[in-house]
Amino acid sequence: MAHPPMPPIRHARFSIGDVVRHRLFGFRGVIFDVDPVFANSEEWYQSIPEDARPTKDQPFYHLLAENADSSYVAYVSQQNLETDESEEPIDHPAINGLFEPFDKGRYALRREHRH
Repeated sequence: MAHPPMPPIRHARFSIGDVVRHRLFGFRGVIFDVDPVFANSEEWYQSIPEDARPTKDQPFYHLLAENADSSYVAYVSQQNLETDESEEPIDHPAINGLFEPFDKGRYALRREHRH
């Protein structure tokens, strides 16, 4: 008896500590957690305009994010992120609690937060 084909395994393009930029909205952030597939609420997902709604079967990233006006936590699909090439640190009040100082374009998790 043949088994149904396995869904394709999606590999995370980014990792914890990477500095990224949102492709559409331009905000920057540092990744502090990765979900292999969508793991937020259906209400959150449905709040995204349908023509911009990403598929759920890809990695999603939790970011300590910043824009010109504020710092916040963002949840972003892999398809909407790109590497930030600015070499500039992220200005977010929670960074120092999770990460070592910015070094060589990325952040390293503090020892107490590593698994």
